[in-house]
Amino acid sequence: MISLSPSRTLRALMAGAVLMWGIVSHAQTVLRVTTIPEEAATEQIRKFTPLANYLEQKLGVKVEFTPVNDYPAAVEALVNKKVDLVWFGGFTHVQANLRSGGKIVPLAQREEDTKFQSVFIAKTNSGIKQLADMKGKQISFGSQSSTSGHLMPRSFLLQANLNPEKDFRRIAYSGAHDATIASVVSGKVDAAALDITVWRKFVSENKVDTKDVDVFYTTPPYFNYNWSVHVDMPAAMQERVKKAILDLNPADPAQAEILKLNRATRYVPTSPENYKGLEAAARSAGLL
Repeated sequence: MISLSPSRTLRALMAGAVLMWGIVSHAQTVLRVTTIPEEAATEQIRKFTPLANYLEQKLGVKVEFTPVNDYPAAVEALVNKKVDLVWFGGFTHVQANLRSGGKIVPLAQREEDTKFQSVFIAKTNSGIKQLADMKGKQISFGSQSSTSGHLMPRSFLLQANLNPEKDFRRIAYSGAHDATIASVVSGKVDAAALDITVWRKFVSENKVDTKDVDVFYTTPPYFNYNWSVHVDMPAAMQERVKKAILDLNPADPAQAEILKLNRATRYVPTSPENYKGLEAAARSAGLL
């Protein structure tokens, strides 16, 4: 057994502390960010790169934004700490929290996410004017893990006594909201459900003609998207990231542009309790 003198022991402990500090410090010099792929990767990069640049300036660390291929990949990335900050839908937040054993922390959500809605769309000449008219039709959701493109629309369908597996001729999953719109426009499906903010964006940018395809049902409101981190991120860093997001100011032209790209009026604090209803809805719909 090797015995160290008190002075050598102290020096060894100090050296270990410096080494550990160096490891932690290095780990915090890069903030890795991703989002659920609710739209094409090019659109995700366009939307979130300005926010990444803003966070880099505010936090004084390098921020890397990297899109992922699908919703489950975003969940696994944060659960396994391959990324530090993720833009989740409410359902993917719930999935990540369950997968991690309750270790996912929601930091902030858009003001719009406190009262989010989904829309059902169909061709205006389809004869589909209400949910009951979807019986026997071909229907598309977005990703199976999407809150606004699957979970909540399915939940409201079940409340209306419509069972997708029994009452629809075919169910498709487009994978993303923009693809959902395209599936209705092209006639691949008769009706579909998606995120109301994506629909409004497509309408405002004249990417869809509402004389041809339009909304026939809008759901009641529910909590949705948030920025989440893993609980193992140091508490001080969590607070700095949260403050930076909440500090985005619509009165500042550059920050107003970031908010516009994120389809947000402003960001507000959120809490785990806001997503208990989504977890209950997912369990009731047989998705958990």
